[in-house]
Amino acid sequence: MDNKDSEAEIHPLKTEDVKAQENHEHFVERRIVKSSGLSRLSRWRTAAFFISLFLCLIIVFAFSFIIPCPERPVSERTWFQYYNNAVPYPFLAIEDVNEDRVQDVLFAIKSSNGSSSFNTSCLDEGLPSPCAFVAAVSGTNGSVLWESPAARDLQWLECGIQQLGTAAAPGCLVVEKPLSLTALDLRTGEVLWRQSHDFGANYTLLTPLSVIPDIDEDGVQDLIILTAERGQVKVFIHSGINGQQIGTTGSLSMDGNARYVRLSLHSSFYFLFYTENSLYAYSLRDLCSAAVGVEVKLSDFQLDSHWEKHIEHATHRLELLSLLSEPLLGYYKPDDHGIVLESEIGPNRKKIMIVESESGAVQWELKLNSRAGSPGPATLPTADHRSAFLMWGDYQEPGNETRHRAPLQKLYLFHPSYTNVLLELRNSTDQISAFTAALFERSRHACYVLLRGPRPGQGPGPVSVMKRKLKEDISVSRVIWLRHMAGDDEQHIRDRLYRMRFQSRD
Repeated sequence: MDNKDSEAEIHPLKTEDVKAQENHEHFVERRIVKSSGLSRLSRWRTAAFFISLFLCLIIVFAFSFIIPCPERPVSERTWFQYYNNAVPYPFLAIEDVNEDRVQDVLFAIKSSNGSSSFNTSCLDEGLPSPCAFVAAVSGTNGSVLWESPAARDLQWLECGIQQLGTAAAPGCLVVEKPLSLTALDLRTGEVLWRQSHDFGANYTLLTPLSVIPDIDEDGVQDLIILTAERGQVKVFIHSGINGQQIGTTGSLSMDGNARYVRLSLHSSFYFLFYTENSLYAYSLRDLCSAAVGVEVKLSDFQLDSHWEKHIEHATHRLELLSLLSEPLLGYYKPDDHGIVLESEIGPNRKKIMIVESESGAVQWELKLNSRAGSPGPATLPTADHRSAFLMWGDYQEPGNETRHRAPLQKLYLFHPSYTNVLLELRNSTDQISAFTAALFERSRHACYVLLRGPRPGQGPGPVSVMKRKLKEDISVSRVIWLRHMAGDDEQHIRDRLYRMRFQSRD
């Protein structure tokens, strides 16, 4: 120690150099150690990055190639379903039965057995043979989804009721002959409930049936059933949960045999009853109060001031155009309700009119030859906030009225963008029991459905159900000029209507 101290006193700079060198050596060692740690950390980060990238690639590969994505149903443009030894009922309904976002087709036939797809018979439900079967077929390809022996005989079939039974499941209501109501599960065809009821002796069922708000406050919407008999309309309200009648039976006096149509105007619901001479209007609140026996207050229901102004409240007569057939709603002008009416104007001759719903003014009309039992019209909503109108008949060119022959069954399309044009889509010689048109997918896939087979009383025979995409017929349609205008071109109009877009209305 003495020697080191003496040397430090003799060579002070040398001592500082030694300390500096020692400090530098320690710093280099620390830096080397730190650099070594950072290097190892960097290698771990690189490895983690590549592992993560590899896992991401595996996941992408799995979802892209190994795990299949849900397939969107591919709808066939045209399909058929056939039944042997059956008689069709004149009912067609369009609903999404199997919840694949494509509409399906429901119909009814009278037969001893169902199709070969289901080994069902009338005896399965304790019914005599033959009986009424309700069937649902897929809208994509026509395959049978379910079949259910539902009744001895059928008066009416109403599907798409959103709540029926204790499970509040969507369903179909079957009105049976004689005097019975049966609720079927829309998804499976199983019977939810049956309820017998005496509607009277010589009544006529007024259709379609109507779903109304929950009157008895059991959480399930209810049903209003209307019958006509000798100048009176009777009003029955039945529970949607079990089919039992609510309240008493209401009675409305009219000057003849009545038919009706229900109009939905914003938050108001009106029932129009029309006879040969008069038109009557009742609000939903009026009908419910008549059936229950006391004034009924319905939530979210409001009287329409325009309609109330035109109703004579003592008799409920309406001061508007008398309706001559069961009306159909459509849109002749953008977002403006029009009513489609068909009326007989002579033997095998009819007139089709589109009238404005508020004023009753005729917006468009057409005269057609028509055979007995010709299908009624249908409408499809288009993207320009109007409607395409489909109608059956046999158009005669001016000057050819002297031809003597049985009217053919031709399907025509009319759109208000061309008021001077008809498209002849189809020429059918088959017996058509029922016809309807619908958008089978939201805002797309416009189709029509035909139910064909022997008429009641002719005995059983072959029955077919056909769905066809509307554009398939438009592309090969025949253009009929109701009147010629400058610049008319058949192919341009055919192409323009082929490209026409459809839009669902909620």
